Amino acid sequence: MRTFIQRLGALSLLLAFSMALVACGNKEAEQRTAFIAFLQTRVLDKPGLRVPTPTAEEKTSFGDYAQHYAVITDFNEGMNQSVSKPMGDVMAKGALRSISDLASRRDDLKAAKDGLGGLRAALDQQVAKADAAHAKLKQPDDLKQVYDKAYDKTVTTPAATFKEVFPALDTVFDSALAIGDFLEKNKSKIQVSGSSVTVTDPAVQAELNKMLQQLNGQSAAINAAQRKMQAMVRGS
Repeated sequence: MRTFIQRLGALSLLLAFSMALVACGNKEAEQRTAFIAFLQTRVLDKPGLRVPTPTAEEKTSFGDYAQHYAVITDFNEGMNQSVSKPMGDVMAKGALRSISDLASRRDDLKAAKDGLGGLRAALDQQVAKADAAHAKLKQPDDLKQVYDKAYDKTVTTPAATFKEVFPALDTVFDSALAIGDFLEKNKSKIQVSGSSVTVTDPAVQAELNKMLQQLNGQSAAINAAQRKMQAMVRGS
């Protein structure tokens, strides 16, 4: 038979265990509150695209929720390394300074177009990775509402906006390559010197003018996509 002292000891342990659970619950609530405040004030309330790096003290205050924020920061770092920086190289290779580039730099244009395919695949991979990690997160409703808004602002919207550039670039590179082929095919009738073009055949002149007008219109689509991206980043 258990003595009164034994029963009292068991009760004390039970009470201590209950107190520990309450303490853990309070700690989680404090961490969640700190994380929600960070997302709201440092990400959502700021104009434009902002993905601030938490201080060591802030990360500690988030507890396990620091890993939830890592889903966002990992995506943005992955975007910078595998998409944004390589995009600069693609754009430099595909940059056109004069009509003569359309004929003399066809290899560069082809390389730039091929590079777009790799960038698109890299972006899709980064988005899929982030979405999968996001879907696995277990969050109380109050945190989930704020976190989902922050995720949309820092992951979903930037990725969707970036993707709008690819079709426009594809079309421009296709048109530029087509003009380069046209110039090569009709080189006996076309004299190109920098930005100056002399065409001896009126029919060839008309076709070339039409192709160049299309290219100019397509470049405007790229400029529009870039302006949209810049507005998203600045928040204006």
